[in-house]
Amino acid sequence: MNNGFSVEVKDFKSPKCIRFGYDSLQSVKGLLNELNVSKVLIISDKGIEKTGLVSQLVSLIADESLQITTFTDIVGEPTFELVNAVYDSIKNKGIEAVIGIGGGSSLDVAKITAALADKEDIQPYLSSEKIIEARAVKSILIPTTSGTGSEVTMNAIFGDEVQQVKRGIISDVLLPDIAIIDPNLTLTCPPRVTAASGVDAFTHAIESYLAKRATMLTKIYAEKAMALFPKNIKKAVHDGENKIARENMSWVSLLGGVSLANAGVGAIHALAYPLGGYYHIEHGVANALLLPYVFKMIGKANTEELLEVMKIMDLYEEDINSSNVVEHFVAYLFKLLEDLNLPSTLKELNVKFEDLEMMATAASQIHRLLDNTPYKLTEDSIKKIYEDAYYGNIK
Repeated sequence: MNNGFSVEVKDFKSPKCIRFGYDSLQSVKGLLNELNVSKVLIISDKGIEKTGLVSQLVSLIADESLQITTFTDIVGEPTFELVNAVYDSIKNKGIEAVIGIGGGSSLDVAKITAALADKEDIQPYLSSEKIIEARAVKSILIPTTSGTGSEVTMNAIFGDEVQQVKRGIISDVLLPDIAIIDPNLTLTCPPRVTAASGVDAFTHAIESYLAKRATMLTKIYAEKAMALFPKNIKKAVHDGENKIARENMSWVSLLGGVSLANAGVGAIHALAYPLGGYYHIEHGVANALLLPYVFKMIGKANTEELLEVMKIMDLYEEDINSSNVVEHFVAYLFKLLEDLNLPSTLKELNVKFEDLEMMATAASQIHRLLDNTPYKLTEDSIKKIYEDAYYGNIK
């Protein structure tokens, strides 16, 4: 007898070191010295480079004994073609550590580069024929947004330009040696990026909370992320210099990311991937838009859990019960999109109605995520969700 508790063995994984707090970036040199490396590659994107942050990082770690190379040719969401370009640019250069600084795109490229830098042939790993089982190069990840949680996960997501889909590379070695979360770096993040990445972080928290692979430990992280989210997201978006809101959204991202890394996510992400693959819609925007429509479908199987979520988020009222909680929660999510100035229909994003069936077919094949969702979604039900999202139907 197990008294209702799972007897399955569960592991819990996170980076070796997570350093959190305002001005924590200033300690990067000391942390790098502890790794005992001499050849460092900094990976970022053009936007972060223009802010001067890459130059600042170079100055912070500069040392006579250190050889520093930078790669900042990242624009938009990364592809496998980009991964190959980075690999070709550093092959045989003896890189000993990779520092990724930026949003999820830069961090995902940095993670995979550190994991593959010493490999002779990376194609079997990119095609998922082989799992990356070891990493010889050290890894430090520094997020500049509060959303993706990439700095604490063992996933890296890339666009496959041939198949026009997004695919994830998953390996424990993608977890960095060190994650530095400095809320200072998010203070200048534009409102739309703050909104999309913030709702992305919330999506990680709620999907991992409901996930079939959730455990008591992962739920602790998810619950705290969900509790902080509604109290801080609007302030962070509309009053970006609010340091308390920015710090709390950094916690939402970190905590949601840790929960996601261990419990996984589900249908919202599965349906978002074709939007990114076919239409190149930003991942955070796709997740945010799909939230109310997915929960309209799957919420009816999770009414008791959604009542718990409403209480955790301080949204619960006495007239809310198991018969109407889905309606209340979906209405909150839809209003959230309006309050954050995020799109609420696929029409707004110029998605073609005739493509919905094709995307439903693609999403229905993402079994890793759909099988972790506590509701059985068929290709027809996925198409219905896309149709609701196209017209804005939440009733």
